[in-house]
Amino acid sequence: MKISILDDYQNVVRTLKCFSRLAGHDVAIWNEHTKDTDTLAQRLEDTEALVTIRERTPIRAPLIERLPKLKLISQTSVYPHIDVEACTRRGVLLCSDLHPGEPSYATAELAWGLIIAAMRRVPQEVAALKSGRWQSTIGCALRGRTLGILGYGRIGAVLAGYGRAFGMPVLAWGRERSAERARADGVAFVASKGDLFERSDVLTLHVRLTPETRGLVTAADLARMKPTALIVNTSRAGLIEPGALVAALNAGRPGLAAVDVYEEEPLLNPEHPLLNMDNVVCTPHLGYVERDGYERIFGKAFEQILAFAAGKPINVINPQALARRDS
Repeated sequence: MKISILDDYQNVVRTLKCFSRLAGHDVAIWNEHTKDTDTLAQRLEDTEALVTIRERTPIRAPLIERLPKLKLISQTSVYPHIDVEACTRRGVLLCSDLHPGEPSYATAELAWGLIIAAMRRVPQEVAALKSGRWQSTIGCALRGRTLGILGYGRIGAVLAGYGRAFGMPVLAWGRERSAERARADGVAFVASKGDLFERSDVLTLHVRLTPETRGLVTAADLARMKPTALIVNTSRAGLIEPGALVAALNAGRPGLAAVDVYEEEPLLNPEHPLLNMDNVVCTPHLGYVERDGYERIFGKAFEQILAFAAGKPINVINPQALARRDS
């Protein structure tokens, strides 16, 4: 099969052990990101199986309709970037392993790393030391400070364990399922979102972005936070009301932020306000990006391609597409 893989930013896919599964297939890997439909249509004109990395590139009807040879899109996790109806209409099968029950430990670890880095001012101190200065800021320890978790799901539960290990009282707030899970874990579930924002010294977001959760965190919520508090977002930028985080940081509530996700990605504008604030630690959406995670992500995507090639597709999202292609 002619297989294309998009958005391999680090040019790492060919170095993965799982890549050997595609031996005998014609594989093209694209490292440079683009959302331009014309460019993508040209790159993918002969593609039969397309591998996408999470939500990096939107695959919408105007592109799908220009790829007559495309039979399969293979990926893992959720698929808000893919026009499933257009795929079905064109007979393109979408296969995506949703890994139920498995938290992203890599994302949880990054969130915790960002918490330590922001609270102890690690990036600022590294930069100062490289420029010839010694101990130029003062940070805060975590022990005894309150960790707030917005959205107590799989990743949130892992963060609660980290917080306890560091001697932090842990609070949570979210939907009823979050309440049930938090109480089962012995984590205090606060009465309201406002209560969580007021009481947390470190507040970390772990909510899936849906139409219902977009803008869940408002300017009023942020204004409730302590001037010494830190907000961490390794989930999705759209959870926070547009413009609210920058305005809140400029107003001094909260005093700190650590951000791994942005409204437009990849973020390549060095003038973005978050990148120019001394009280913000920014990383380029690294949450799930680590070698073991890539082995799992691409291993599953390649497994889905091989199953399709063998006539036994797995993890099918739109089985109706098979009938469309056969008709």
